[in-house]
Amino acid sequence: MSAEYATFGLAPAIRAGGVLANGEYQVHRDFVDFIVNGRPLLFQLSDLDAVSPLAADIPPAIFTAHVRRLLLEARAPLDDGRYVIYGCPECEGLECGAVTAVIEKSTDGDDFVWRDFAWQTAEPADLTLNGYHGIGPFRFRGDQYRAALGQLLADGESQARRRVLLIGARVALLAKLAAALRTIGIGAEIAGDAAGVAPQELRTYGAVAFGRAVPEETRRSVRAAFDRAEVPVSYVDGLAPIIPLLVAQIEGALDRGPQERRRLTRLAAGPGAAELEVTSACRVRVTAYRMDRLSRTHVHEALDEVLAPGEHRVALPAGATKGDAYVVARTSTSVLVAPVSH
Repeated sequence: MSAEYATFGLAPAIRAGGVLANGEYQVHRDFVDFIVNGRPLLFQLSDLDAVSPLAADIPPAIFTAHVRRLLLEARAPLDDGRYVIYGCPECEGLECGAVTAVIEKSTDGDDFVWRDFAWQTAEPADLTLNGYHGIGPFRFRGDQYRAALGQLLADGESQARRRVLLIGARVALLAKLAAALRTIGIGAEIAGDAAGVAPQELRTYGAVAFGRAVPEETRRSVRAAFDRAEVPVSYVDGLAPIIPLLVAQIEGALDRGPQERRRLTRLAAGPGAAELEVTSACRVRVTAYRMDRLSRTHVHEALDEVLAPGEHRVALPAGATKGDAYVVARTSTSVLVAPVSH
């Protein structure tokens, strides 16, 4: 099969972490995704929970080595000239499974070709049994390909700002939230304000989360401190003192990917149903959280299945959404939170 020309680009992406309804934790990962013909390549691989080798939390030397491999300036890590395109978000072991492909220079020019995509758990790859027969081959123009990957080396910065500043009066709640965030790989610090904090310190934060009781004067002071330091951060107004809900809000705030390249693009919730929209086939989990009059948290798992692209309506029982209630929808790469509108 001949390789047709395709556009190549890179974009920030996340593997969404979180505190799940069953109490388990899912690790947060920041990485750089491959954009092929204007669309994340990961989305073309069905419902795959994986990250590219260009992850933000690996040492700079290893990050650089991965970039140079993709530029064919270093040997392929696998047999038959195969390179890891996406791997397990929890580890780098091939035994967990990885999407691999042959990367080579075109025989008639300076272009790069990605071909023979496969799901691989051992060597050699079995293209007949585990090949992605509908994906590729892709031929990328050499100058565009090298410019995109070379920019990562020129920037010299693989580390994303994965710390969160927590501002609030309920120290015990903030301590639990910080512990939950750190467990899934997101740094978190607690403070009463940002006044007097050095600009270089503020630049390490990607988001600021305010508790519901934080006065407006404090909010303005914190925003002014980040504005003076010229640090663009996402601000989160905590919806309710429910740890999994707050973690989900922060996860959404840390997603730097453009809206049009996300799997989950819309979420709205009412007393009887939640409405959401996905851009590619993927596993979606929908969870409703409710606080009763005694401030007790009630959790209802409303959906956990693979949805086709498009708009979907998820039924919610009346008991799960009355009063102070919220809905969280998540895929492997996106998280959205919405209050139940009454």
